[in-house]
Amino acid sequence: MARELPPLDVLLPLDRAGSALAPEPGEPALHALYAHPTRRPGRTTSVRGNMIATLDGAAQGPDGRSRSINGPADWRVFRVMRAVADVVLVGAGTARAEGYTPLAVPADLRAARAARGQAPDLELALVTASGAVPPGLLGTDRPPYVVTTQACPRLDELRAELGADRVLVAGSDAVDLPAALDALAARGLTRVLAEGGPRLLTDLVRADLVDELCLTTSPLLVAGPGLRAVQGAEWIHPRRATAAHLLHHDGMLLGRWHLAGGTGEADG
Repeated sequence: MARELPPLDVLLPLDRAGSALAPEPGEPALHALYAHPTRRPGRTTSVRGNMIATLDGAAQGPDGRSRSINGPADWRVFRVMRAVADVVLVGAGTARAEGYTPLAVPADLRAARAARGQAPDLELALVTASGAVPPGLLGTDRPPYVVTTQACPRLDELRAELGADRVLVAGSDAVDLPAALDALAARGLTRVLAEGGPRLLTDLVRADLVDELCLTTSPLLVAGPGLRAVQGAEWIHPRRATAAHLLHHDGMLLGRWHLAGGTGEADG
């Protein structure tokens, strides 16, 4: 899908405030800003969360999808974040609601990916205890990894449909997220981009597995019963975030936040 990519105003850090990031071939400036965070000592992966929310906190529009609250500025950054990741981690419900299909790196961002020594293809890992895979991800030449449990009722079917190496069993009855990340790392997928949904992101934050959060604030009010960017029935221990940078276009704010416990450093 072709979209016009807008310039982005830099609000933070202060020493760069007032400058603008115009679209450019290969997006070197955005690659530098959104270099994936470095793994913490003792961790096999580094995890970046990416979410969007309205001014009143909803991570969805009235149609139940995040696409209805985003815009071209968010899209410009989103495509770079995907290009620097090895794998996108997403809950099955979100993949179904948002209509996920096999992922592709935009042609203009592939050279920078190759220069970092990353594989040309961006992988998708789907978290589902039930084993339900959205139809758009079946019957393709690039099936997703499916992260599930030993108790999954479709375990044997998934292995037959996708291939045994594409089914990652992590946990007995509930998905063990640290084990899931270790399984991805064992396949060389160490740069993880977690795209939600809110409940999966909450579980990752609760387990102290998220190194940084990229949160876009959309200049919309929607009210309604939509989920928040981080959503759970119970409180989590507050995690302090430190602003790394803040960009702006047409009322939309794009923040990158280091979470306490992470290094806040980036690898190329």
